[in-house]
Amino acid sequence: MHEPSSNWTKDHAASIKRVLGLWFVTLYSIIYAGFVVINVVSPSFMAVDVGSFNVAIVYGFLLIIFAIFLAAIYNHICTHAEEVMTTLRPGDETEALKEGHS
Repeated sequence: MHEPSSNWTKDHAASIKRVLGLWFVTLYSIIYAGFVVINVVSPSFMAVDVGSFNVAIVYGFLLIIFAIFLAAIYNHICTHAEEVMTTLRPGDETEALKEGHS
């Protein structure tokens, strides 16, 4: 048998990652809901030309790009939070949050 490829310890930044993930999912859901509402309420608006594409294609690609952007931001913030929180002594998480280190 082989052993795990990495050492799994307690994730001290789990609460920060959870809250940030929920905010990003909520933000993306609102923007995606706008796409759905426009398609239901005014499908003819989605056919309006924007350059050589229509609004539906542009909005769809922007949704994909926005999702990738949110994922990159989430990864950056969570990586930083993990680095900060793992270097703290036990019990220092509250103090670090008050001082704004994460």
